[in-house]
Amino acid sequence: MSQSSPITPLASGQINQSGDSITIELVEADETPAAIIVKWPLKASIVHPHRFPAAADIAARTFASAAVRLTQIRRDRKL
Repeated sequence: MSQSSPITPLASGQINQSGDSITIELVEADETPAAIIVKWPLKASIVHPHRFPAAADIAARTFASAAVRLTQIRRDRKL
């Protein structure tokens, strides 16, 4: 993907108290098909066992939000 490709944020969610987050973006380049980029933390994320259900919920909601946003974009832009 070239640096000039338009990037549309779809969703982001913080998965632990340390600020680790998942970010999901739509990248649209003229020369290649559109692609979804999922940015995970660079290192393993530490989550206390008591907070794990909440972290899993945030991760699932982040992906669900990105899917809904992508559906809206596909409808509006005819991707």
